[in-house]
Amino acid sequence: MGELKEKLNLLPESPGVYVMLDKDGIVIYVGKARVLKNRVRQYFHASAKPEKVSAMVENIADFYYIITQTEIDALALENNLIKKYKPKYNILLKDDKTYPYIKVHTREDFPRVSITRKIKKDGKYFGPFMGGVRCGDLLEILGSVYNVRTCSVTIGEKPKKPCLAYHLGRCKAPCAHLCTKEEYAERIKSVLSFLDGNYEEAEKILQEKMLRFAESEEFELAMEYREKLAMLSKLKLKRITSLNRALNADIIALKTNFIYSSVNVLVTRSGIMQGSSNFALEDSSFTESDALTAFIAQFYTTHELPDEIITQDFCEKELLEKYFLERFSKRVEIILPKLGVKRQLLDMAEKNASDYLSKSIDKIKHKNDMTKNACQRLKDILDLKKYPKRMECYDISNISGVDKVGSMVVFIDGEADRNSYRRFKIKTVEGANDYASHQEMMRRRLAKLTSEEAERFPKPDLMIIDGGKGQLSAIKEVFDEFGIEDIELISLAEREEEVFTLFSSESIRIDHRDYALKMLQRIRDEAHRFAITYFRSLHSKRNLASVLEEIEGIGKKKRMALLEKFHTLDKIIGATENELSEAEGIGPELAKKIRNYFKENL
Repeated sequence: MGELKEKLNLLPESPGVYVMLDKDGIVIYVGKARVLKNRVRQYFHASAKPEKVSAMVENIADFYYIITQTEIDALALENNLIKKYKPKYNILLKDDKTYPYIKVHTREDFPRVSITRKIKKDGKYFGPFMGGVRCGDLLEILGSVYNVRTCSVTIGEKPKKPCLAYHLGRCKAPCAHLCTKEEYAERIKSVLSFLDGNYEEAEKILQEKMLRFAESEEFELAMEYREKLAMLSKLKLKRITSLNRALNADIIALKTNFIYSSVNVLVTRSGIMQGSSNFALEDSSFTESDALTAFIAQFYTTHELPDEIITQDFCEKELLEKYFLERFSKRVEIILPKLGVKRQLLDMAEKNASDYLSKSIDKIKHKNDMTKNACQRLKDILDLKKYPKRMECYDISNISGVDKVGSMVVFIDGEADRNSYRRFKIKTVEGANDYASHQEMMRRRLAKLTSEEAERFPKPDLMIIDGGKGQLSAIKEVFDEFGIEDIELISLAEREEEVFTLFSSESIRIDHRDYALKMLQRIRDEAHRFAITYFRSLHSKRNLASVLEEIEGIGKKKRMALLEKFHTLDKIIGATENELSEAEGIGPELAKKIRNYFKENL
């Protein structure tokens, strides 16, 4: 503590970012400060602190800081460091659910309309669509009403043959030169108006078509248009009549008990309520202001920025407005409403956040048991040198030595970090040599620790090998080649779920109810799944019959029968015995043999 006190005395009165470390040198918290000296000292004062902050302080063994020119720079750096280190006491947004947008490809001569989940600066985007609104249904309406194209066909000087969409009256076939550029531009103008929330013209056209089909007794088509009208009515009900139709706003509210927090985000586009998302959070922020500002900064690294953010009055309004302008070159107004419809929307978001918080505490506790607490438990059971924050697990997949592939999956604090997953195509090993395949993959992985890619491939605390003592010994040889001594290494044998280490000839059996074992099983199964996925993608590119040749009893006619019924190896591997036996010449006995073959070799 003496060294910490000395460092505290040397803190500058400048804006910047501070980084807290535990006794193993692992980053456990990253924060920003307007004045570093004041903020960092707060952690070590004897004054009352939020419970979560006190718990974190007990684990601080050291800290360092980075001075920035402005607090805006500090906010940007804080965000980047949180993404890099994933500290256990920071808000970490793992929003795997990405909502769809409708994109109008306005840079094309004849703009098409498509569905996407990624936003780039190459067109006009509408959304996100959530709360039961299907983008596919909207695209059907656009085709039926405005006859714009949804395909990706290149339109050139030479006309193409009109496709089925043209004959169904859903496209004007500009690819066949059956529509002028000026006429098509007018249709796109109407599409943009519709997607902005002006549904009246589309409603009128759909109504006319429905009545026309009903009069001609084409009732199925009439029903189809009635369903489209029902969807438009559903969209109109979401309109907030007292909001400006041109307004795109997100409403964000945070509720906390200073141990756990929740955030509700309501999304409105063109004055229409699109839906909402809830987030259950843990963080060790000193204040609600810190927590809300950190959430908003993180959230918009992966979501579209609206024109307005309506939020609570403890948000750092000016800081965020300047941050968005500098970082994203977009002027976003932060509204802190007191009265009116915007205050009512914020009240709704606060109510949602409070309700979610009360229901999610047990869920967060259970998640901690399955992740961070399981990591700590694993450290204690296996007597690891330090907490296994970053774990990597490796698996090999092949069928009789064909198309050997390896997978590396990464878990941070017991949770999958899918952006860090990597695949390996085994290049130098002949035949089905599992040990040599593992060794090739590990050599390639360890080589990255000292390469220019070390930043993208940081050193793990624990490596897990899918296999038994043989696989562990094979990897140990590679560790010795590279002189690796500061990475822990274990293997997990699937049959008895035994854990093998380098320090004992005996395996370690962890109780099957223990969260530590459940976490190991989770990472091992994920590595297996990831390897199988890659293996199947490779096999889809080669002659599928060559794989089936290796199964005893499957001759040319039966191979052809299987391929005719299932078309791809992936579908054959995923088929049940009953489904396989339905192929011509494949009875129950042969179907069972096929299933067992893939089970044993995958």
